[in-house]
Amino acid sequence: MDQLRIRGGRRLSGEVAVSGAKNAALPELCAALLTDQPVMLRNVPRLRDVATMRKLLENMGVLTQVHGERGGLTLHAADPIDPVAPYDLVKTMRASVLVLGPLLARFGRAKVSLPGGCAIGSRPVDQHIKGLQAMGAEIVVEHGYMVAQLPAGQTRLKGARITTDMITVTGTENFLMAAALAEGETVLENAAQEPEVTDLAEMLIKMGAKIEGHGTSRIRIQGVERLDGCDHTVVADRIEAGTFLCAVAATGGEALLHHARGDHLDAVIDKLRDAGVSVDEMPDGLKVVSPGAATLKAQTFRTTEYPGFPTDMQAQFMALNCVAQGASSVTETIFENRFMHVQELQRLGAKIHIDGRVALVEGVERLSGATVMATDLRASASLVIAGLVADGETVVDRIYHLDRGYDQMEVKLRALGADIERLS
Repeated sequence: MDQLRIRGGRRLSGEVAVSGAKNAALPELCAALLTDQPVMLRNVPRLRDVATMRKLLENMGVLTQVHGERGGLTLHAADPIDPVAPYDLVKTMRASVLVLGPLLARFGRAKVSLPGGCAIGSRPVDQHIKGLQAMGAEIVVEHGYMVAQLPAGQTRLKGARITTDMITVTGTENFLMAAALAEGETVLENAAQEPEVTDLAEMLIKMGAKIEGHGTSRIRIQGVERLDGCDHTVVADRIEAGTFLCAVAATGGEALLHHARGDHLDAVIDKLRDAGVSVDEMPDGLKVVSPGAATLKAQTFRTTEYPGFPTDMQAQFMALNCVAQGASSVTETIFENRFMHVQELQRLGAKIHIDGRVALVEGVERLSGATVMATDLRASASLVIAGLVADGETVVDRIYHLDRGYDQMEVKLRALGADIERLS
């Protein structure tokens, strides 16, 4: 199992390119199931989750081909397609539930294993099931699988008004894809507003879908009889960009993050600026300048749905707070089990106290290198940031979590001057 070895204390300076967003690429890979024409995706990140999704689609019969240009991938879901997502391919990745909507919409049936992924709390699929049932699907859960089909004599899903009990990103994405080929109008209330959802909608529109309101809490979709192929570039990963912003903020230095979108990171950038970090929009990305954590002011924040402070940035910003001046509180409202990195940060010398869903952080002058264990994807990133500022050597175990969501993170950090290497 691979590890990362980090020798801390170096300022980060230089330029890196932010990869395509994992949380946009995964549903967009699934969207290829909606048409029998080839789909060309560009800027697809090289991630474990992307490789798993590609393998899942190939197992169904989708033809895929990687192109020489960076991040190019063609998918062709021509008949015959076997609409089954088996447990062995689904167990490591919750996003695999995203095949359910497009399979039902185009083929009228699907058998999808209940998903796995990071153990950061409850993310039930019941909202997906209820929404697709509202569109006329018959769905039962048996033997660990969601078995879905259209009623006898029905050839298409039916448009419906869907109001979820909570904001669900993958639920919104599943409904978007299903509604694109449904009969009539579908209205999604309480829809997720994340940029990755908007990017999926833009891709579907290129394929011939009729969608309005994406990027707001109410999305309208007029179903069409068929969709065509398209050529689409995956939006830049705002969480990768935010992670590098926090890393440079903590270590000090100056970096240009190519392709990063400031309008996708407003809540994070506001907190960084309040802390004393300079973040400026450039023609092709974001420029960040920081004097280093020792002169920064710790920031209190609460995670919430987009456009609020993202839960996927909570751990990374907490690592920055650990070495900034003063005390802060971090409130996690999205997932009930997303403070698993705290114990590992404490091993490095961080002062953090947990009270329910609130972490109380007292900044310290320095952290000390140690061997720590990654517990989930974003926790991994927080430990890397802490290791970059810690005295001595830090070894991060179980970085397969990191590889699920970051495209060659250690290579990019080395390009900025970090002393970091992967150990096999």
